[in-house]
Amino acid sequence: MYTASWCTLLIFSSFVSSLPVQLSGRRALAERDVQKKGIVLPFRRNRRVGRRAFQEVLAGSIGLGDYADMYYSVSAQVGNTTTALSLDTGSSDLWVMSDACRTESCTKSTSTAYSTSSFSPIGATVNLTYGDSTTGTYAAGPVGLDAVTLAGLMMPNQVLAAINDTDNSAVSGGSAGIMGLGFPAESSVQTAVINAKFDNPRTTDDFVSNIATYGPLVTRLVMTGVINEPMFAITLQRDTIDVGGNGQLTIGQLPEGVLNSSITWVPVRLYSPENGGLSPPAFASQEVYPLRWEVPLDNVFLDNKQLAGSTQQPNGVSSPGLSALIDTGNSIVRGPQDVVHNILSTVSPAYAANSNSKATFPCATPHTLAFQIGGQTFPIDPRDFPVQAQAGNTSTCVASNIVATDAPAHGALFSWSLGDPFLKSNLVVFYYGNLTHPSVDPPRIGFMSMVPHNASAALQTAVSSAQQNGGVFASTVQAAPTASSIVDLGVSTKAPTPYDKTSQDRTLAHSSPSGTAPRSTLSRFWYIAVVALSLLSRHAV
Repeated sequence: MYTASWCTLLIFSSFVSSLPVQLSGRRALAERDVQKKGIVLPFRRNRRVGRRAFQEVLAGSIGLGDYADMYYSVSAQVGNTTTALSLDTGSSDLWVMSDACRTESCTKSTSTAYSTSSFSPIGATVNLTYGDSTTGTYAAGPVGLDAVTLAGLMMPNQVLAAINDTDNSAVSGGSAGIMGLGFPAESSVQTAVINAKFDNPRTTDDFVSNIATYGPLVTRLVMTGVINEPMFAITLQRDTIDVGGNGQLTIGQLPEGVLNSSITWVPVRLYSPENGGLSPPAFASQEVYPLRWEVPLDNVFLDNKQLAGSTQQPNGVSSPGLSALIDTGNSIVRGPQDVVHNILSTVSPAYAANSNSKATFPCATPHTLAFQIGGQTFPIDPRDFPVQAQAGNTSTCVASNIVATDAPAHGALFSWSLGDPFLKSNLVVFYYGNLTHPSVDPPRIGFMSMVPHNASAALQTAVSSAQQNGGVFASTVQAAPTASSIVDLGVSTKAPTPYDKTSQDRTLAHSSPSGTAPRSTLSRFWYIAVVALSLLSRHAV
């Protein structure tokens, strides 16, 4: 879900007295880790701030809930409350509907509200807004600290918003809030904390140097060295038309069985301050930071034919280029108005004759919308193109999964927002890289198509089965599972070696997914000690 709360981080007002260590270096692995099967990634390894000589290295995975292929959720423990949160790569903030929320959306929600008994407020509030100019929602409430566990990985003193006022549809779609997985630069919660803690600083020094303390959840797992790699991967299941697939969030490594050779990696767009991005801090004055998970597009295709480019004029920016936001919080695909009109006119004679009509077409006619990224084509499965137009009718469908969106603008340069239909068809890996010095290890996204060669035939079979079932397509609703798996990738027992600027590769230790691997005594000692000390210091932060 695209965060409409202002993308440009406010300019802060003070300098830090000590500068953070520049992230560099390659962590040495214990001998037993080197013997494990490795995956070579096309990245440079960077040293995490604060990594100890003895450091447990973890990765975690957890299944996803699915509400009608519109809201994908993940189970998380926030303080003493275990609840489901909407998984959102289009925003950066963690917020939970609290037990103090009395708005209509909250009172009608069937999700478990967050008990604020363990919440430590910091004296700041946020009003988060989501969506584009036609689909905006909000969530407001106090900001504070609490322990949060996601995919078995616990982070004490995590900043979050305890929402007491919202109309956001996430709380009515099987979730109690949003787990934002974006970059710190787009985090309104971190901004509110920094303003409160550092008296509204005029520079971004305090903001960037405190990502490890006050940043979004997964970026803190990266900065504190808890996870093996600064990445997470997502696959989404399909719960309508033709039920199948495996929804999963994997943090800290590639999913089990996925080889790097099958992934296409492309750079994440960096935003200059002039385009609405984060102003660089004094200690990294030449850096340009990512704002969101946005990548360049080469071309767009419909049924193997390249579509003409958009002539839609950007709003207040010049030559933004063609790019796409990769957004799990968006249940559809959004694109330039003229290109979307072309797509709907091509697949629907009714819409071509009258653009005020619904874009209807035969359900059994497969259509494939595809996006060329990094020189490779990544299609949307034909089963994710149609939507049933009328209950009981499986002959006529509507192309309502594709709609027009706003033109590129300051702080939002993307032309397309590729939501859940795209992510049901492709495994996507989100790599943060170096969060304080992106030039050292740039952020990027990896794509792997999961569309089977017989997808068109599978659609026709699904339509035929629905017709035999009284006009009812297969569908299901899946609650977010609470079981998670932690993989122990070993203990680093040596100081990191100096960063090798000539190396283009790194080795990712890869282990069996068979549950939680046993931890060594030393590893367990460090993990328990660090978590215990963090919890004891929580109220002093």
